[in-house]
Amino acid sequence: MGLNEVVSAERVHIGFFGMRNAGKSSVVNAVTGQDLSVVSEVKGTTTDPVKKAMELLPIGPVVIIDTPGLDDEGALGELRVKKAREILNSTDIAVLVTDVTKGLSVEDRELISLFREREIPYLVVYNKTDLLEENEKKNGNVSDAEEAESSPEAEEKTAGKKERVIRVSALTGEGIHTLKEALGDFAKANKKEEKFVVADLLKPGDFVVLVIPVDESAPKGRLILPQQLVMRELLDHHYSFVCCQDTDLKETLCKLKEKPALVITDSQAFEKVAKDTEEDVMLTSFSILMARYKGGLKVQIQGAKKLSALQDGDTVLISEGCTHHRQCKDIGTVKMPGWIGNYTQKQLNYRFTSGGEFPEDLSGISLVVHCGGCMLNEAQMKSRVKRAVEAGVPIVNYGIAIACMHGILKRSLECIPDTDLP
Repeated sequence: MGLNEVVSAERVHIGFFGMRNAGKSSVVNAVTGQDLSVVSEVKGTTTDPVKKAMELLPIGPVVIIDTPGLDDEGALGELRVKKAREILNSTDIAVLVTDVTKGLSVEDRELISLFREREIPYLVVYNKTDLLEENEKKNGNVSDAEEAESSPEAEEKTAGKKERVIRVSALTGEGIHTLKEALGDFAKANKKEEKFVVADLLKPGDFVVLVIPVDESAPKGRLILPQQLVMRELLDHHYSFVCCQDTDLKETLCKLKEKPALVITDSQAFEKVAKDTEEDVMLTSFSILMARYKGGLKVQIQGAKKLSALQDGDTVLISEGCTHHRQCKDIGTVKMPGWIGNYTQKQLNYRFTSGGEFPEDLSGISLVVHCGGCMLNEAQMKSRVKRAVEAGVPIVNYGIAIACMHGILKRSLECIPDTDLP
């Protein structure tokens, strides 16, 4: 992946939700101008969430998500509905598509409640206006009865913005431009403050060393996303840096005329890098920076305390946000259990999840150890942290856990404000 590309985790995620045969897929295709989703008159044509990263004006880089109908039936239907609800965890803007000839269903109203509960900005889109009688109101307004019942535009606010109700026809294109403009307005209104991975921790003239081990688990021919994000941000803010492997760090530091302001390492090499980096040089890891960038750093620092309190028979959930081919020395399934076992000297049980999988029910879990979450967007990572907090289960990410187990957590946080450990 090129450094100039916007990865999916950094794009605005727009989820389209609704009942079967409301025309979600047709609306998605009309908005994107592509045959993104298969459409037909058969209910339940969309059986799994369909995702597409694209440019959508006037917003810019987005991920469009078409979800299965939430009134799907049977055992498979329940699984599809579960998948659709999981998409809410990564949704930045929600679009509820309903059939204007039928109005809002019970399930539609439940969805609106979920949007509000999770503070997800949303639009209500009444599709199939081409089927309405000519005497019905036009220009984007639903009937007086429907508006009074279903549109809380006058009194309800979501994430600080009034709810929008829009009428469209995916068949004729009526209202689609208005919908796109509304999505653009939502994206602008809910745009988060500029965030930094590392640049705000440095001052002009600072020099950084990036330690990037190349071993069996390193992706051949490319860098992983946190490394790319850090490099691009340093370049954008005119900071100089040099890269080396952990085995070459000592020699690299000796060649420098001045000490670097910061050394950032892959967490797996934390122990060796800490030994080879002088104490007066600040040190942290890509994973710790990602915890700060995605949100939940302080919660995960607190979660590290649970590592020393684990008991025989406890279950540790090790969860990764991406899916990849497991190597013989895979960090999640091999290295991390080994480090935790050596540190705690306890007989523990382990569960593993990857990709979009993360348990709704965390009962029986004593500790969640999560990856840096670079392939998850901020909403998805925060939802996982929140789920753990609400369940009373400590959560910690790889970098923080590894630093803690090697006795260098305090040092690895010195470069980050307001994270002082006792």
